[in-house]
Amino acid sequence: MVPVTGAPAAPPRAPVLPAERGGWWHAYVCPAHGVELEHDGLLDGVFPAGGARCRHGCRIDEPAVRGAWTVLAHQASARRIRALARSPQAADRHLAVDLLTAYARQYAALGAAPHDGAAEWMLRGRLFHQALTEAIWAVSIGQAARALRAIGQPLPTEVTQLLRALGTAAGQARDALVADGRFDSNYTAWLIAAGTACSGRPEWISGRHGMGDHVLAAVRPDGWEWEGSTYYHGFVLRAYLLTLEALPHVPVPGEVRSRLTAMAGVLDTLTTSGGLLPALHDGPYDRPPAQYELDELRELLPLLGAGADQPGPVTVYPATGYAVLRGSGLHAVVDFGPHGGSHGHRDKLALYLYGADTPWQPDPGQVPYAHRGWRQHYASTAAHPTFSVDGLDQAECAGHLLGHDNRSVSVGCDTAYPGVSARRRLTLRDGALVDELTVETDRPRRIAVHLRPDVDLTVRAGAGGSMETVWPGRQTLRGQHTSSTAAVAMCRPGPGPADDPQRVRTWVDWTAVDATTVTFRSIYRMEN
Repeated sequence: MVPVTGAPAAPPRAPVLPAERGGWWHAYVCPAHGVELEHDGLLDGVFPAGGARCRHGCRIDEPAVRGAWTVLAHQASARRIRALARSPQAADRHLAVDLLTAYARQYAALGAAPHDGAAEWMLRGRLFHQALTEAIWAVSIGQAARALRAIGQPLPTEVTQLLRALGTAAGQARDALVADGRFDSNYTAWLIAAGTACSGRPEWISGRHGMGDHVLAAVRPDGWEWEGSTYYHGFVLRAYLLTLEALPHVPVPGEVRSRLTAMAGVLDTLTTSGGLLPALHDGPYDRPPAQYELDELRELLPLLGAGADQPGPVTVYPATGYAVLRGSGLHAVVDFGPHGGSHGHRDKLALYLYGADTPWQPDPGQVPYAHRGWRQHYASTAAHPTFSVDGLDQAECAGHLLGHDNRSVSVGCDTAYPGVSARRRLTLRDGALVDELTVETDRPRRIAVHLRPDVDLTVRAGAGGSMETVWPGRQTLRGQHTSSTAAVAMCRPGPGPADDPQRVRTWVDWTAVDATTVTFRSIYRMEN
């Protein structure tokens, strides 16, 4: 961006490199409030005096939080070195060389042993607990070195040795994942990106267990990364595109390129007309660094060439288990797929509702993983706009597709609770979205469908358990709700989405008591 005043842009600020090893970034969370802590002082090289700030007033100074801050500080420093290396100013580029040299000495001093402070389940790095976060850092280091080489800037032997060591470490970590049967891990995509950025070797793309092999192993033919999480989908696609950016002239097989284009198409279909991207399955709901990552991803997408065709009113991903409906200003996603392993939530047949830039009823996302309590909450059935029986969590289960056409989709689930089957049909009709959820049980049970807004929902009760809802925002949605048997709209305060569990929203459990069969019918229409 060029300043409108015509004044020269300020040079990138030189970072002070952290002297410590990085920990586990997911520990960067307030233990009281469940929010990610503020990213203060990342380029200062010193953990904030008094502790890392929580937006609710806490100051946290614990070893795990210091280690997490150090991860973020190392990665911010590497990005700043990359900016200096790409600067038109010779002084900035020389500074980038000096900083790369300092990192080379720091890394060499660690020796060959992996980080001994990491949990057993982690694939360990040397400068970081996780090989994954080390690989993300290494990509920026490799990009900086490549930018300097491209303009003929000589690099000290220490820096070339660092690049060689990072490439070797990435290969060793990838081989460990292959040996463990986890080649399709999202870690692998970033190890490949790091190896490519630091070594420039084409086999990282075209060789055995290179990017091409990983794309075909980790991305389903419908274009979804196998975990079915919006965040991890974009996370892996960004790693692929950074790999291609490092070696743009290495040929990519047609099947691999088609799969990458389909990945981009998934994001196009999910994104609302106003730019909202639903945070499906275990991603951060609203996190500034995630927005930075998404912006970088969108800057890299032209590497794939022409974009996908415009999505139609109904798009179904049968293998991954999502259907997206778009019409009359409404954007709806229904989840019916497999549980999703460690990233799965107990939310089969959940219905997420968005306007162009209003999250009326979003997937609530997830807090940093170190907060076990809030993490458990946001994986629960109660946190999601789905159905529940007797107030219990659904089982870890899969739903199935019953049918669809260009205006409707029907999905079902028979394993969320013993003796319970559920069907949900969504139809775009007469400028509205019609939602019909039918639940059948083998004995009288308490059956509820959840409304989980991220707006100030207004609920008005009517006769026979009917109700009306108003969902305000930049766009306003109105709902009319009826049931086949008497139901009660039980309203209560509940936590908002995972970016801030302290934000209170009105939760509605629309409940039929002692029922064996009930159909909840909702008609959603944009306010004119």
